Amino acid sequence: MPPLFRSNLTSLPVSIFQPGETVLATGSVTERLLFLKEGVVEVVRDGIQLARISEKGAVFGELAVLLDKPHTADVRAVQRAEFHVADATTLLSENPTALLYVAAILARRLDGANAALLDVKRQLDTGKPHNMIAKSVANVEHLLNLGGGDLLYAGYPYDPLASPPPR
Repeated sequence: MPPLFRSNLTSLPVSIFQPGETVLATGSVTERLLFLKEGVVEVVRDGIQLARISEKGAVFGELAVLLDKPHTADVRAVQRAEFHVADATTLLSENPTALLYVAAILARRLDGANAALLDVKRQLDTGKPHNMIAKSVANVEHLLNLGGGDLLYAGYPYDPLASPPPR
């Protein structure tokens, strides 16, 4: 996470959730972004755990805010979890660093989902066994349905504002 953005987060209020407490509920509209400060949460959709996340800086609520729709998954504390909480509209409109941070995370997820989809297509074209294709399809579903799955949080601490590595 970029140091400037990290320092911006410290000025935000912190919400604490105990194990089992719901952080975000399916169907709710919070208009907030939550950045994991510490702890462990799970993302559950339709009764299925999609991810277990403990990476500091992981963001929650971004899809609901950007798509102007209710949350599509439950986020629950597995262990005590602390979040920096921001009014999404204010943060994203007044803080270009925050906007770029969220956009880079979403772009990374889309890129990973595209790569996984291409893998499925290649497997279909080459007649791979059904069980291999099923695993790849499950990977695509995981990446797209979560609204923040392992890919979204992969690479943390990921700094989307860092210069690309030299070639």
